Amino acid sequence: MTFESERALSSSPAQAPGSAELPADLISTVLASLDDSKAEDIVTIDISGKSALADHMVIVSGRSHRHVGAIADHLLRDIKDAGEGRATVEGQSTCDWVLIDTGDVIVHIFRPEVRGFYNLEKMWAVEPDEAPQYIG
Repeated sequence: MTFESERALSSSPAQAPGSAELPADLISTVLASLDDSKAEDIVTIDISGKSALADHMVIVSGRSHRHVGAIADHLLRDIKDAGEGRATVEGQSTCDWVLIDTGDVIVHIFRPEVRGFYNLEKMWAVEPDEAPQYIG
């Protein structure tokens, strides 16, 4: 086998049986971890038909910088333990807004003041009148 053909074989994504169930398992893991961490005001938005970025977006609040950081650390550990260790993280140095992107699920962890300012729930709502508006 030549190097080029070996690379072509290894670059094609392998699909595990039951891979359609993976996002459901991942969102369950994420929500359980957030609940264990005492995250507040958990909102889950299904964005599978709206964006190619992910299937679900989860928006939560932490009470303080320290709580936001602890929620993020706990969630990253649980995601890794579930076998989804490929998550990328932004904002963990300041802990005002931590974004964790697993590919299928995007999690936004905010301090209440920052969450109220950006109000992502309203931006991603299906109908503007039905938008869950966060007032914190």
